[in-house]
Amino acid sequence: MKILTEFLPILLFFIAYKFYGIYVATAVAIAAAVIQVGWLKFSKKPVEKMHWITLIMLVIFGGSTILLQDETFIKWKPTVINWIFAGAFIGSQFIGKKTLAERAMSKALTLPTIIWIRLNISWAAFFIFSGILNLYVAFNFDTDTWVNFKLFGLMGLTFVFVILQVLFVSRYIKQQA
Repeated sequence: MKILTEFLPILLFFIAYKFYGIYVATAVAIAAAVIQVGWLKFSKKPVEKMHWITLIMLVIFGGSTILLQDETFIKWKPTVINWIFAGAFIGSQFIGKKTLAERAMSKALTLPTIIWIRLNISWAAFFIFSGILNLYVAFNFDTDTWVNFKLFGLMGLTFVFVILQVLFVSRYIKQQA
């Protein structure tokens, strides 16, 4: 159920786009993200940094798209978010004692320091690549193709990357007797 609520704004954006176009879809995504964060706050559940970053970027880029009637802004949003995440992963290499990957997953995994570093770097590279790929699709194909790519391409790419990360990490996990 959590995965559905995580991707609800993207899913609603996609559906609204198919029926009403980019500007209505953008407004729907903004409203969905506001409701999502509002519901989490109202339910007294933690609002993760990812939700705040996504909401803020959606309001900035989506709001600019609607106000200026220019879809370029909303097309930049996934790239900016991906690059913010990449920057966070890269920055964590130099700030603090643990990388962002280790901070996020060390409760579930025990890995050698070098593996945490490699995992962290791979996530940074993935986010950089995803941002570049989003720009390529956004500005070399029509909006219909970009919207489909945003939902299915980026999500599929992320799913494949996570599976590859699990396979990579699984080599270093010791079986408990």
